[in-house]
Amino acid sequence: MKHDTEVTILRALMDQLDAGKNIDAGVQYRMPTADYICPQRAAKEQHHFFSNHPQLVGLSNDLPTKNSFLSVDEIGVPILATRDQNGHFRAFLNACRHRSARVVSEARGQKSVFMCPFHHWSYSSTGALLNVPNEDHFGAIDKSCMGLVELPAEERNGLLWVHPNPNGALDLDTLLGDLNEEFSSYSAGKLIYAGETTIQKRLNWKLANDTFGETYHFGKLHKDTLGQLYYGNNLHLTLFGQHHRFVTANHGLAAMRDEPTELWRIARGTFVLYYLFPNIQFLINTDSATLIRIYPVPGNPSESITRISFYFSQAAIDAGAVDNEVADSGDVYDPGNKRGGSLQANLEVFKSTIENEDYVMGEMQQKAAESGVVDHIVFGRNEPALHHFHTSFKAALDEAPLERIVTG
Repeated sequence: MKHDTEVTILRALMDQLDAGKNIDAGVQYRMPTADYICPQRAAKEQHHFFSNHPQLVGLSNDLPTKNSFLSVDEIGVPILATRDQNGHFRAFLNACRHRSARVVSEARGQKSVFMCPFHHWSYSSTGALLNVPNEDHFGAIDKSCMGLVELPAEERNGLLWVHPNPNGALDLDTLLGDLNEEFSSYSAGKLIYAGETTIQKRLNWKLANDTFGETYHFGKLHKDTLGQLYYGNNLHLTLFGQHHRFVTANHGLAAMRDEPTELWRIARGTFVLYYLFPNIQFLINTDSATLIRIYPVPGNPSESITRISFYFSQAAIDAGAVDNEVADSGDVYDPGNKRGGSLQANLEVFKSTIENEDYVMGEMQQKAAESGVVDHIVFGRNEPALHHFHTSFKAALDEAPLERIVTG
């Protein structure tokens, strides 16, 4: 992020805190609860937003060496991502060309050859078919046209993108727009994968996504965790088409007030969260990143899976950010902390904050929606990120926009 952009954001947040006023979109909306429970709509979302939409599957160092691999199953299309023997990022359908069994079941690792467990057809990290056992019995095979089905894939600014449809268009210039330049200012490609956690709960994937859409609840729901570090009720939001940048202030902002602006750094007084349509929440600063991927469970609109992956710079690792110590019960994860906190603290607090607080609220909302009694919820003037999520979802599905609430 450019420094003048950091200063603009920090000043705006200071002004909000001084005035005691949050961001104001100037409008409220009704959101139909049917969007969280309707099987037909869930099927449309699966098709448009996952099976036929570019997906961010990881950061560059999820594939740290030649012949390393990463498998992704939650999209609805089994994906095998590799860094081939030449160091190039590639992606394939994780399915043998013989009878479609998966050629790799592990989540990640390093292999120069992928062998299907069914009949031992084997493939290289470039996807080429290497061997067909007992080919004299099976019949002649033209191996040159029977490699793994390759998917469009691109590595840019330390991010790994895949289109799950082999005929899909992966145009990052169009997809990300001005975010391409902003992401180039970070060092995501140098951050090292340190671990992950998975949350599977009984709430629609959009309710899980909504968790990351406002700071109104910080001082209430998170009063003993994030509420100890973050002011709540403040937000700077910038839209980038279907994506946005979400920034909220922590108590470190106060220390910058008496400093010259050239010393201001956004990571000292905020966390910066990028929402990447449709299902990614991405926190990044100088020395750490957290990649949050939220997926529906196909066929079940009332369940979702959240995968949270943690990354650190080598400097943060050397400073002790990644260790085997169990987090103290008093540890509070600070996503704006330049050093990121320890890995174990991050894992612990994502469980205590996201899983045990935010997602518990989401499960309550899910049950209320399923009751059929509550037909809509309300997004306030101070929740414009939620407006943006659902306006973008509805527009992408050619649905009517959110209903505006007229008062007075």
